[in-house]
Amino acid sequence: MKKYSYFISALMVSALLLTSCGNQNGNGGSNSALASNNAEKVYVAPGEQDEFYAFMSGGYSGNITVYGLPSGRLFKEIPVFSQFPTSGYGYSEETKPMLNTSFGFVPWDDAHHPDISQTNGELDGRWIFINGNNTPRIARVSLSTFETEEIIELPNSAGNHSSSFITENTEYVVAGTRFSVPVPQRDMPINEYKGNFKGALSFISIAPDTGRLNLDFQMMMPGFNYDLSHPGRGKSHGWFFFTTYNTEEANSLMEVNSSQNDKDFIAAVNWKMIAEYVKNGGGTKMATEYAHNVYDEHTHSATSTMKKEVITVDPTKVPGAVFFLPTPKSPHGCDVDPSGQYIIGNGKLSADLTIHSFDKMIAAIEGKKFDGEAYGIPILKFEDVLAGTVKSGGLGPLHTEFDDKGNAYTTFFISSEVVKWKLGTWEVLDRQPTFYSVGHLMIPGGNSRKPFGKYVVAMNKITKDRYLPTGPEMEHSAQLYDISGDKMELIYDFPTHGEPHYAAGIPAELLAPKSKKIYRLDDNKHPFAVTSPDQAKVVREGKEVHVYMSTIRSHFTPDNIEGIKVGDKVYFHITNHEQDFDVPHGFAMIGQNTSELLIMPGQTKTSLWEPKKVGVWPFYCTDFCSALHQEMQGYVRVSPADSDVPLTYTLGE
Repeated sequence: MKKYSYFISALMVSALLLTSCGNQNGNGGSNSALASNNAEKVYVAPGEQDEFYAFMSGGYSGNITVYGLPSGRLFKEIPVFSQFPTSGYGYSEETKPMLNTSFGFVPWDDAHHPDISQTNGELDGRWIFINGNNTPRIARVSLSTFETEEIIELPNSAGNHSSSFITENTEYVVAGTRFSVPVPQRDMPINEYKGNFKGALSFISIAPDTGRLNLDFQMMMPGFNYDLSHPGRGKSHGWFFFTTYNTEEANSLMEVNSSQNDKDFIAAVNWKMIAEYVKNGGGTKMATEYAHNVYDEHTHSATSTMKKEVITVDPTKVPGAVFFLPTPKSPHGCDVDPSGQYIIGNGKLSADLTIHSFDKMIAAIEGKKFDGEAYGIPILKFEDVLAGTVKSGGLGPLHTEFDDKGNAYTTFFISSEVVKWKLGTWEVLDRQPTFYSVGHLMIPGGNSRKPFGKYVVAMNKITKDRYLPTGPEMEHSAQLYDISGDKMELIYDFPTHGEPHYAAGIPAELLAPKSKKIYRLDDNKHPFAVTSPDQAKVVREGKEVHVYMSTIRSHFTPDNIEGIKVGDKVYFHITNHEQDFDVPHGFAMIGQNTSELLIMPGQTKTSLWEPKKVGVWPFYCTDFCSALHQEMQGYVRVSPADSDVPLTYTLGE
């Protein structure tokens, strides 16, 4: 215990020393100035476009941010798990169901690991998936509309961290629980954790044409912490690999008690074998409850369905499907190289980097070279699966990505650096500092069989003096390195929103041509859509009033409404009649207790307004759309609750 405490103290001192250096005065000096050739590398001239899209997790923002590379320009924030007043996501009547869960309406989450759909192990740019870590969920985002289309909740899970990584033909998106819990949940003493808690690994199938998600089965693993994961690819396709820590099954003072073992495990799961087992009737149906929320692009509306059961699988009932690979020490990242041969365990409390061999793993399984078992799952002998070790890599290895030249790049949190090393020889080729305390990194396509090895983006946890100060909290720093040559070269810094935990990059040429520009008005199937201005109307149904409204540059139809009463619920169903790219219209009503709406061309959205005061109240367009934008407004007359003012609506009278 004392030795461990001294080790942790030394790491903390190192981190403080590393993160307190640099320019503290906010003055740009020669040390921070980009060389002119680096400026040229990241410069994207006015009217020109970036070479890559970078989709960054927003961490505690709950969303995804979209940047261009190499410019570092922010293009968009895609709302996923969090309400987003900019567009009305999670506020509009159509999108509120997207945030429904078995716990009720949850308007926030901690978004971590985006992953782009693949075909034959190569990025295809159809969808991007991301996990909600806090209230366990997986989301699917369309990469033609950049809108969240589906969110599925994961029962029996907690801290959905080893997610949301996909198999190489997008058969499954896979999610593992960081926190093991009682399954089923029940009232029990926390100190009875050991042997009684379970770690659920969820396998969500993906419909190949629509992307529709289905929770196919959950594996009930021993009660360890399942930290990160990645799929096998190429020769290892059909397997999935998960890092574990807390194999001690501690439940208190975790920074000490869950780090006692010299080695934890990487769990190797043959998902094809288990999927076949389930298909043939294997597994146990378990009563549970979880929400499945789906957005329909044609009705522009979401529905939420509460599911009532899930198939669970005991791994000991499927011999040959699950094995443990011993890995030092408290491994965090679990990464698989483009060939599928090497499985990298980034042991965050180890100075070395451990690389396992898939071929050796299969040989060890076939030769039954076991070193005992844990809860009935065979443990393979460390030396029989070890491919090699990267020595003197750095302190605190976390994550590894790959280029297209047989090189790997690993982040080291404590020593604040990215280290380049050679697959197969394990030789360190280069190292470059980061500023400061790097976590994840991303190479476009670096989590696929076809990486695009031109840039690596380091996502740092601490910013300090990299930008002008903005009070006690700074946006996190991303740093762009040119990796096209033998040596890495830091060429750019740019701030990121939220706390990016991972990112996914893709060449713009694969994605930009597919981007939708408008929603066709004649395809609008929203039940309250107004496809021509003469369909506009206002209808009272008891205390509910439905306003069927159209909008086009530069007026609303209707624009004057009378006969609304205090205590009514007024639903503004607004259809944007524009059929031109990048001409949204906004809508805001004074005293609205939700948010504004931003309505895309051809789209219908609904805002609920509950007037509380008598008066004449204005509404207006919030998005500057024309030279007469300021004139795009209207009024609603609100009368007392017992008023007999008739319901009327007009335009141009």
